[in-house]
Amino acid sequence: MSEDERRVVCIVDDDASLRRSLRTLLTSMGLRVETFQSADAFPEPGHGSADGGNERSRAPEASRRHGLAHPVTILTAHGNEDTRERTLQADAVAFLTRPFQGVAVVDAVRTALSTA
Repeated sequence: MSEDERRVVCIVDDDASLRRSLRTLLTSMGLRVETFQSADAFPEPGHGSADGGNERSRAPEASRRHGLAHPVTILTAHGNEDTRERTLQADAVAFLTRPFQGVAVVDAVRTALSTA
């Protein structure tokens, strides 16, 4: 089993269709993916993370709060420059605003995996 096959990419978003789409995209890359409707449903330590949805700029802090030292990628429909800057300063790997291209998500997840 390769290193990427052992890692789990976690998707946190309140939009079920987005969770399904991202799961399909990332599993097509051979990645293990778990999805969660909210940060409150986020897993215990031991998972990697790619995060989307309404938790935006708090996602890196939420990740650390759960004992995770893994990279976070933000996908949001509510992005602005101030939020983007704060999020990246909080150690997010990427901040993508909807609509986004699948290739941008793939690149962000690859970057996140390479820094984990």
